[in-house]
Amino acid sequence: MTGELGRVALPDRTVESRLIVVARAQRATDYDAVLDVLVDAGIRSVELTLTTPGTFGHLPRLLERFGDAIDLGVGTVTNSDDLARAIDAGADYIVTPITSTAFVTQAKGAGVPIVPGGLTPTELFASWSAGASAVKIFPAGQVGPSYLKDLRGPFPDLVAVPSGGVDLAGAEAWLRSGAVAVSIGGPLLGDAFGGGDLQALRERAAAFVEVCARSAE
Repeated sequence: MTGELGRVALPDRTVESRLIVVARAQRATDYDAVLDVLVDAGIRSVELTLTTPGTFGHLPRLLERFGDAIDLGVGTVTNSDDLARAIDAGADYIVTPITSTAFVTQAKGAGVPIVPGGLTPTELFASWSAGASAVKIFPAGQVGPSYLKDLRGPFPDLVAVPSGGVDLAGAEAWLRSGAVAVSIGGPLLGDAFGGGDLQALRERAAAFVEVCARSAE
């Protein structure tokens, strides 16, 4: 669905869950077992990172296996060729750590949601005014939830997703401050991609799901 400026809305499951898990693994085949646990724990949106070797090659299998249960985005996109590949591979949304209005235009043209990163008001507004689906406040741990409240002064309609350094308490605080969703990596995944306890992963994921649901009340 598109709105003003041709803005493509974020997927419904991502918005409703208010939580994106950033999966950064040593290799793409490690995704499967972890995603099994995340889905079972109630996670509904996962960003697969291009710093994980083999992500593009493994994405079709993941979409076939998990696509009915979760939104699968592609993140750490830093050039237009990878953006095109992510779109062609069927990513539900695109995440980039940088501010690029050209990326926004490219994704909008394909009808795919995009969340560009930035930290300063100028960077965030540039992406938002170009028609981004949302903006990624990154690294969010350097500013804190009150930053979004300050941004809402000049930019009342800004749709924001904080990422980087957001823990369980921070997730609730950011959502209470108006974030549409929070992007969580290490504080939720822990050592899951390094052979860690998957039951512990399930418990961490369930805790984040509960906090994000509570913050919507």
